[in-house]
Amino acid sequence: MAKISCPHCQQLINSEAINCPHCRITLKAYGHPGITLHRATQGYLCDTCTYHADNSCTFPQYPHAKDCILYENLQNRQLELEQQINVSNISFDIKLKRWLQRYQALLLLAFLLLICFLITLFR
Repeated sequence: MAKISCPHCQQLINSEAINCPHCRITLKAYGHPGITLHRATQGYLCDTCTYHADNSCTFPQYPHAKDCILYENLQNRQLELEQQINVSNISFDIKLKRWLQRYQALLLLAFLLLICFLITLFR
């Protein structure tokens, strides 16, 4: 299991921990290990959130949330979009190689079926 640093006391803890065993701060929302609870270190989370930027936040504490389960960092989102744009500018031969690697098993199966079909056709 991965170890992360507690945002409050900076101690190493299990990434699935619901509460920090050292400072007892809640790390996961509603006691569920799959729902991360984001906390502001200073100011409000809404100032740097994607949902605040496009005015689509539905969180009850908006725009003064200090902790939130919906939080998505605006800068991280912009970096992801830039990476997707860079991927779309890749040349055709690289895209073809990636596609062939991804669907190699399916292509092999289709080739075998074609060979079987041809054998039965020319018997």
